[in-house]
Amino acid sequence: MSDYNYIEEQSYDSKIDVGIWKKIFRYALVYKKQVIIAALTMILTSGIDIAYPLFTTYAIDNFVEKGDLTGFGWFIAAYLGAIAIQGFCVYNFVKTASKLEMGISYDIRQDAYLKLQKLSFSYYDKTPVGYIMARMVSDIARLSEMIAWSVVDLFWALTYLIGVIVILFVLNWKLALIVMVVIPPLVVACIYFQKRILKNQRTVRKANSRITGAFNEGIMGAMTTKTLVREEKNSEEFVEITSEMRHASIKSIVLSHTFMPIVMLLAAVGSAIALGVGGRAVVLSAIGSVGLIGTMTYGTLSAFISYTSNFFEPIQSLARILAEFQSAQASAERVMTLIDTPCEIEDSAEVEERYGDAFDPKPENWEPITGDIKFENVSFAYKGGEKVLSNFNLDVKAGQTIALVGETGAGKSTIVNLICRFYEPTEGRILIDGRDYRERSQLWLQRSLGYVLQQPHLFSGTIRDNLAYAKKDATLEEIRAAAQMVHAEDFILRQENGYDTEVGEGGVRLSTGQKQLISFARVILANPKIFVLDEATSSIDTETEQLIQNAITTVLKNRTSFIVAHRLSTIRTADRILVIRGGKITESGTHKELLKQRGYYYDLYTTQFREEQSQGILNK
Repeated sequence: MSDYNYIEEQSYDSKIDVGIWKKIFRYALVYKKQVIIAALTMILTSGIDIAYPLFTTYAIDNFVEKGDLTGFGWFIAAYLGAIAIQGFCVYNFVKTASKLEMGISYDIRQDAYLKLQKLSFSYYDKTPVGYIMARMVSDIARLSEMIAWSVVDLFWALTYLIGVIVILFVLNWKLALIVMVVIPPLVVACIYFQKRILKNQRTVRKANSRITGAFNEGIMGAMTTKTLVREEKNSEEFVEITSEMRHASIKSIVLSHTFMPIVMLLAAVGSAIALGVGGRAVVLSAIGSVGLIGTMTYGTLSAFISYTSNFFEPIQSLARILAEFQSAQASAERVMTLIDTPCEIEDSAEVEERYGDAFDPKPENWEPITGDIKFENVSFAYKGGEKVLSNFNLDVKAGQTIALVGETGAGKSTIVNLICRFYEPTEGRILIDGRDYRERSQLWLQRSLGYVLQQPHLFSGTIRDNLAYAKKDATLEEIRAAAQMVHAEDFILRQENGYDTEVGEGGVRLSTGQKQLISFARVILANPKIFVLDEATSSIDTETEQLIQNAITTVLKNRTSFIVAHRLSTIRTADRILVIRGGKITESGTHKELLKQRGYYYDLYTTQFREEQSQGILNK
């Protein structure tokens, strides 16, 4: 089980963690005014709810019993006034709670999104996208709804419960004690059923998440499913997941429909007790006698019956709210875990003071980058893993093009990721222009980086939007110049709307080669001093590769460049080719020098050359 699944399972069954909720409620304290207004309106609403049976008591005892309508007009006015005040309170509560929910949701999402912008690559390496999306959308929505509505409902339930108990004891404390006999079993029933209903609802939610994931994988992997003939197996797995949700849903419904009759029965028992004992007291009072609970009027008896009939509502609400708190604990922990996640790569306070950070940069203090890069006894291991590099040393002069060659897992991508400061050395240091790059801000370095990945990513929007992504103020002339440099304009102008053509989500309307050309032009437009090509031509066709290859010589001129290469034909002009094996440099030199050494590079190059020659003959 992954760490994230483990956290979720633990959270579902854990008790309410006050510390977590304190952190969550800090967001509500920003809206103190709204919280106070919502709480006061609910307290006033519950007060009027408590008062309604007393209106009935007064009417029976003063108008019905006595047959005298003196003051009836004022009574009606007061009753209508109570209704109007309560209506206004409910309107105000709904309006205020809605604003509170949206405000809290907005603030938590802002903090979570800012944290995601600051987190290091290592976080995204080990955290599934679905996990992050669930935190940002459903968990935050649930928490804001919980605070805005359930917490305020708590004021109503507590006020109503306490108020009713006080009124009952004021009206007739002896009958109140007798009626209270139904409260213990009522509380037990609420707690028992709410816990079990909640448990099944959790199962339903988890199954629903798995169903959503199955839908997503089924749609995204439709082609793979068909080519591997997995339709029947996928259907069987989907039936299994949906069956789990169906069984849990049925069980939850059965529990809910069993719970309500039990609560209604206990409420009826309370009312029967009040009617039986209170009714006898009313009869005895009418004939001038005094019973076990003393004298009682018809109006007081009516109030007792009304209160005991509705007594289960606040108890049920309290049980529901506490259950929701326990259920929402998982969401609270997941959201706060995201917000409190420490950044593995952070600038020191001194560096931030001088250079600023990603959200408040101080570019006026940034020194220009020349491009000298030096590794000094660098060792690196991913968290919890074995060392990838050990005492690695490398000295690169500004403007040089360095190619990295080696087997998968040899450490090539790790080296360039360390250069970009996506990760930092476990031991040793990396110097940029003669200084440890940790003495300057991440943004100072990464603003001068151009990184082209093996799998290009385009954002929804037009080709022009994507080209200008790193330079929003770029003119059309600058955009076209960058596109022309990598020979991308030819295919762009063939599109229906040219540079204003929509690329679709992730660039689905373009081929892989076309997306890669756009990603190259995008980087060129940013005019970086350090260029990184990480297997940038391995997933494109030979024709597109040739276009890019023709542009590379011009693009990389006077820039410090690192090329992680699979196709060795693309790196023959590099100033230095490094063969990386086991995190160490085993061969170093130009293309011609390495061929003369007849080592690993020679074997790899000649093998690829023969394969390409054979493929060329077959394609004729």
